Amino acid sequence: MDVIQRIAEELSVKPQQVAAAVALLDDGATVPFIARYRKEVTGGLDDTQLRNLEERLIYLRELNSRRDSILDTIRSQGKLTPELERTILDADTKTLLEDLYLPYKPKRRTKAQIAREAGLEPLADAILDNRNLVPEQIATTYIDAEKGVVDVPTALDGARQIIMERISEDAELLTELRERVWNKGILHSGLVAGKEAEATKFKDYFDYSEAINKIPSHRALALFRGRNEDLLSLTLKPAELDQEEHQLCSQFVSKRLQVKDTTKPADAWLAETARFAWKIKLFTRIDMDLKLRLREAAEQEAIRVFASNLRDLMLAAPAGPKATMGLDPGIRTGVKVAIVDPTGKLLATETIYPHQPKNQWDQSIAVLAKLIEQHHVQLVSIGNGTASRETDQLVADLMKQHKELYFQKITVSEAGASVYSASELAAKEFPDLDVSLRGAVSIARRLQDPLAELVKIDPKSIGVGQYQHDVNQVQLARMLDTVVEDCVNAVGVDVNTASVALLKQVSGLSSSISENIVAFRDANGPFANRNQLKKVPRLGDKAFEQAAGFLRIMTGDNPLDASSVHPEAYPVVNAILDDTGKSIRDLIGQSQFLRSLNPANYANANFGVPTITDILQELEKPGRDPRPEFKSVQFKDGVEKITDLEPGMTLDGVVTNVANFGAFVDIGVHQDGLVHISHLADDFVKDPRSVVKTGDMVKVRVLEVDVARQRISLSMRKNVDAGDIVPKEKPQKSVHKPKPQPVLQNSMSDAFAKALKK
Repeated sequence: MDVIQRIAEELSVKPQQVAAAVALLDDGATVPFIARYRKEVTGGLDDTQLRNLEERLIYLRELNSRRDSILDTIRSQGKLTPELERTILDADTKTLLEDLYLPYKPKRRTKAQIAREAGLEPLADAILDNRNLVPEQIATTYIDAEKGVVDVPTALDGARQIIMERISEDAELLTELRERVWNKGILHSGLVAGKEAEATKFKDYFDYSEAINKIPSHRALALFRGRNEDLLSLTLKPAELDQEEHQLCSQFVSKRLQVKDTTKPADAWLAETARFAWKIKLFTRIDMDLKLRLREAAEQEAIRVFASNLRDLMLAAPAGPKATMGLDPGIRTGVKVAIVDPTGKLLATETIYPHQPKNQWDQSIAVLAKLIEQHHVQLVSIGNGTASRETDQLVADLMKQHKELYFQKITVSEAGASVYSASELAAKEFPDLDVSLRGAVSIARRLQDPLAELVKIDPKSIGVGQYQHDVNQVQLARMLDTVVEDCVNAVGVDVNTASVALLKQVSGLSSSISENIVAFRDANGPFANRNQLKKVPRLGDKAFEQAAGFLRIMTGDNPLDASSVHPEAYPVVNAILDDTGKSIRDLIGQSQFLRSLNPANYANANFGVPTITDILQELEKPGRDPRPEFKSVQFKDGVEKITDLEPGMTLDGVVTNVANFGAFVDIGVHQDGLVHISHLADDFVKDPRSVVKTGDMVKVRVLEVDVARQRISLSMRKNVDAGDIVPKEKPQKSVHKPKPQPVLQNSMSDAFAKALKK
């Protein structure tokens, strides 16, 4: 298979573009680097196209490798005909390739193999070749007690096993029947007898049926989880009219065996063989294949949803370089306090006990006030775990009692903070600091810059995934790693303040090179220009080429070093300066003048119009941050638990997760509410992500509150009445998370993490 041509067709681009991108990837270039700095080479392929190209390249190369292995195996058996070879070479999916290989695949000793060893294959061939034969009569000549063929039924059963195996290994028939069942099949789930108590969370699936090709990913994964926990049974029916479809499929098999007249003895016997082949061999295989197909599709969708939510979370609005106090709430163990300066450097720590059993409310306020005044704290970041709402009230009382202190309080997600606290990275960063206090540091820093702090945590521990532990972990990790890489490189990194964890996500930088950058910075002081990076041990020309454009030096020798203009393109900027007679400092930020320049005037053999256009746009606002403006949402006073809710209430909330069936919204009552897709807007909504994304601040109306089941139905429609219930025709997952609080738009949304972590 021509991989380049195939990918070009799938992406609707030219083969030359694909070939160029593949060459760059094979040479070690990263997708962010290619997308930003090699537009002329790839003909302008963007990062989304390049990610799809990369994924398909991996798949098709694996496919070709498997194809070569299969061809070698069949060739070694002496069974590779020119026609078979062409068919295998034309196979465009792994499923079809394995279907074709099935007859030649080494297998355990089957009933058909035993029958062949007993000399019964000529009997099977004789019946297939002459439909006028009476199978019972011809079988008498194959009785041989020494070979285990003791009578006519044994001989005929052996011949039937041989024919059934041949039929079950017919790739064309298997493909046709598999697609037929996929398009018509019904998957039914039922409760395993005696498991009522343990299976409560799967109550919606005790007697549930749906077309297998229509089941959305979240329901499919719930079904498979129930089966894996031995709480649900999953039965595939070939169609709604089960028995009728079984008969039709048996007739397909009979047709494949060229059964034309069942009044003939052999044809009648073969028709029965076809029925057995369908029920015992083919449908059993198809049942397994289609459940696997459903699971794989559901996993891919779940991974995509996880990646989408992770991207929104990591590209959340940063509060910026401000002195920040982090509070990690606790009741019996106290509230852990950490203060960091505008660069994230730890200044002070403390533990206070405002809650039960010590109830040191006033003393705690006095301690916080003193720390805020001493360190000129501008932001107080409150983790949204246990005792978060009570700690939020503590800070509110502090603000009332000490009006001379000017600061803003915001509750943030603490998802993954405990993972970071106990990590090797945290131990290296704070070797003498108690684990619990490290969490408070993380809570403070993730308010200042969510991206810089969240990169220290395994993406899977951030918890914005749905059934994340049920999906393919290798594929999940690969997808999440690409999301982190794309986010970090989209924003850029200040090389003089970045941690090793952040630096290693930069295009071209490994963990060891990142450690060397930090060590060099500690030993020699801040980098004054990008060229100094070349002095870092092991940071060679290739790594510099990949990384330099994404590394920022904010107050260095050259203003261009604070921008995304790559050092290799500095000569282009110099040509613009020479042509305009301006200095670089006079040129930067002059939007009207820069937009008057014609990019084509500065294009050359190395840099075309796309790159020149990017350079001019970057000069307008060097190092511009693509993340949104920092905002926060405040939940309604007096509405702190689910029993405080009443239908008809209008509340402010923050979107914590967007799934295919709707959006979950944190309204501050320790339980996310669901805005069903039918209530996201007054108009029809096909994709919830076209309306909202994780972190968006929204206004919702309460439709229904089910305290017993901990379910809240919400609406974002303008024209809706309280009690206008969300559609119930499809099962919905119950969602729960501990202690939600006011959260940052696009930054600290965590409810999905807590809601769907199971």
